[in-house]
Amino acid sequence: MNNTTVVPLPANLVPDYASPYWMNKGDNAWQLTAATLVGIQSVPGQVIFYGSIVKKKWAVNSALMALYAFAAVLPCWVGWGYRMSFGDGFVPFLGMPNVALDEKYLLKQSFNGAKFPNATMIYFQFVFAAITLVLIAGALLGRMNFYAWMLFVPLWLTFSYTLVCYSIWSPNGWLSQMGIVDFAGGFVVHIASGVAGFTAAFWVGPRIMKDRERFPPNNILLMLTGAGLQWMGWSGFNGGAPYVAGTDASLAILNTHVCTATSLLTWLLIDILFFRKPSVIGATQGMTTGLICITPAAGLVQNWAAIIMGILSGSIPWYTMMVLHKKIRLLKQVDDTMAVFHTHAVAGCLGAILVGFFADPKLCRLFFQVPGWEPYVGLAYAIPIGKYRVGMKQIGVQLLGVVFVILVNITMTSIICLLVRFVVPLRLTEDELQVGDNAIHGEEAYALWGDGERLETSIHGVDNFP
Repeated sequence: MNNTTVVPLPANLVPDYASPYWMNKGDNAWQLTAATLVGIQSVPGQVIFYGSIVKKKWAVNSALMALYAFAAVLPCWVGWGYRMSFGDGFVPFLGMPNVALDEKYLLKQSFNGAKFPNATMIYFQFVFAAITLVLIAGALLGRMNFYAWMLFVPLWLTFSYTLVCYSIWSPNGWLSQMGIVDFAGGFVVHIASGVAGFTAAFWVGPRIMKDRERFPPNNILLMLTGAGLQWMGWSGFNGGAPYVAGTDASLAILNTHVCTATSLLTWLLIDILFFRKPSVIGATQGMTTGLICITPAAGLVQNWAAIIMGILSGSIPWYTMMVLHKKIRLLKQVDDTMAVFHTHAVAGCLGAILVGFFADPKLCRLFFQVPGWEPYVGLAYAIPIGKYRVGMKQIGVQLLGVVFVILVNITMTSIICLLVRFVVPLRLTEDELQVGDNAIHGEEAYALWGDGERLETSIHGVDNFP
């Protein structure tokens, strides 16, 4: 036994490697919490939502598409995706591909002076990348070959998501340096997923006619559970965007819920006016469009602006979905199962433009940590002070970003779908489309007597128990 006496060093001399001088424990704890809230939006949020809002025969397949996407993104993200999105510049639209698994790299301070390590940032950004792929799946439910989906996820993350993410969110990105405003993912997540989902749906083709004509949810109450997880999880989605557990995060969370509630109520009232019935599914659509519309603006606009954005997000996507969709030939031809084009692309574009109008320069300075009035000034604030050109420039940069995201996602998603089609069919066989889950996975979500199931006659090992 070693009897050597160990004399402890004074506390002020002990190096605190677990909490280096540059790290703020509160910021780090909030960032990890916010990331987990965003993760819960996908698993179990979107898994439950997709699995319950579809026809019963597609419940397992739809849930598994979301679950697989979430899992498959992570190894790609730490392997090369994160450094392509936030690493050293490689080309104007992309960072240098590199792994993000080295211990020294993971424990270093993250970019832009964030007071937490790279490991926290990688985790936080991963859940955003993952939910983007999960949202794309919504446009493809009920007919995409699962093996094709398994190939599509890592390819799209690598060649589409990273391009947009680096250009808009990386400090070195060309749109970032032009002064584009995307508080928490209106461009990177929602416009991208809406356009990519719609494009992929075009290449995969529609569901069988029987499913297109009648596609009732198999469990509306469970669908509401998934929707509720998405709504509450959005506190982390938008509240984590400032990378600081501060006042801007508080404002972002409040604005998020104000806009969402306003949008839901607006959509519900329009449904009542036109259809004479308040629709639960309609309410969730209004909830979704409100969440998405406020995302690029959450911590950059005043509360009154969030209410206006909620009214617009509850009415404009309703109009495009219920009216324009039936008049525009392309929209009618493409079978977008969960209407991600309307709920994500349209609502995302709406929020991206409205933040260029309503962005408060004081809040922008707080978020972007830049002095003076420029370059982040909403047009509504620029006109009264005689700086309308600065405000118009902000609108122009926002529109340029919208066009860029649309073009990148149409192009890259089309190329990826065509490449995947050379390996495996994009679409399930006709027999699989008729049967659904049991033909694809050998599993079903529910065992019901009405489907030919027999009452079990064996209890606790005793046969023919009455």
